[in-house]
Amino acid sequence: MTPIYIADYNYPLPDERIAKYPLPERDHSKLLVYRDGQVSEDRFYNVGDYIAPHSLLIYNNTRVIQARLEFHKPTGARIEVFCLEPLEPHDYQLSLSSTTGCIWKCMVGNAKKWHDEAIELKAGEWTLRAYKQETLGNTFAVRFEWDEANVSFAEILDAMGELPIPPYLNRKTEESDKTTYQTVYSRIKGSVAAPTAGLHFTESVLTDLRNRGIETDEVTLHVGAGTFLPVKTADANEHTMHTEIIAVPKSTIEHIIAKIGHIVAVGTTSMRTLESLYFIGCRFLNTEASEYWNIENIHVGQFEPYEQKSFPSTEEALRAIVAYLDATGQQTLHAETQIMIKPGYVFHVVDQLITNFHQPQSTLLLLVSAFVGGDWRTIYDYALSHDFRFLSYGDSSILNCKL
Repeated sequence: MTPIYIADYNYPLPDERIAKYPLPERDHSKLLVYRDGQVSEDRFYNVGDYIAPHSLLIYNNTRVIQARLEFHKPTGARIEVFCLEPLEPHDYQLSLSSTTGCIWKCMVGNAKKWHDEAIELKAGEWTLRAYKQETLGNTFAVRFEWDEANVSFAEILDAMGELPIPPYLNRKTEESDKTTYQTVYSRIKGSVAAPTAGLHFTESVLTDLRNRGIETDEVTLHVGAGTFLPVKTADANEHTMHTEIIAVPKSTIEHIIAKIGHIVAVGTTSMRTLESLYFIGCRFLNTEASEYWNIENIHVGQFEPYEQKSFPSTEEALRAIVAYLDATGQQTLHAETQIMIKPGYVFHVVDQLITNFHQPQSTLLLLVSAFVGGDWRTIYDYALSHDFRFLSYGDSSILNCKL
């Protein structure tokens, strides 16, 4: 595999260029436009000017949960528990709606101070107990229990947890973040980080898109803390991508089939979900229908796109997913993706990408580079020299795929 030297994807990012807070009006952020190798700029509320009528814009409907819990032992020792993903029940919705207890994979701060005993956190008359169970590498399985009847874990987190804003903001979560760090269309709880490209959308922008004949649809990818992990290997191919859970309704897949060639992804999470669909479909094309019932886990591997030998059409691959769902009586595809989109990747589903400006030497910058045919420096040099704001609360861009 050809080396991808991460040092080639570095750029200077002064702290003052990182937006610590959003603009008062979401859709007034600056918009960088990249098309045919040329760069220009506008405001986000005009994004519809750069999307062809009858295109299909797909966004990630995940909602950030208040995943950070701060416990204190009787000794005064502070134990921070950061919920990453559910283990039992493994399904996000089942776990968050549980009223009897659940187990989550968690990062634990000050773990050496926490042994076998339960630690407690109170909010009003509610008491949450946590038990550290097995070690999972650098994380832990943590069992949560509470006595209150008919109270869900989602309600517990809402009452006791803190919204986990990105670490590079270098500030504590504020009350305003509970609104500004959620997209206006977020509805499926599960993420520990926002799909930030969507933070620029307002109901006004969405109405304008509909009036232009631009259709919208949604997918779900619950964003994990791994999205902030830097690439620490000299060759990016040696970096281990995190795995994230996706859910895509059959109706959305059928919508995509009808709009092939005119697909706009809102954010890298939507991009990774949509491109993963292609490889899932390719797998089903090579699976006998009689074997559908033996499929226990649908997972797209990190390097699967680069190991595949044959490449059917996008329509063939997506129709294979629909056939699988029909045969198994399912209305939604549930899968995991570890896909790594890097220079050399061939895009099969997405034609335009709306995205923010990403950290130097990150896998997200590799994704952008792949999408624009390696021309990422043209885009980032322009943004740096024209006062664009960077990262989660920063400005936006709309990029056309450069084949």
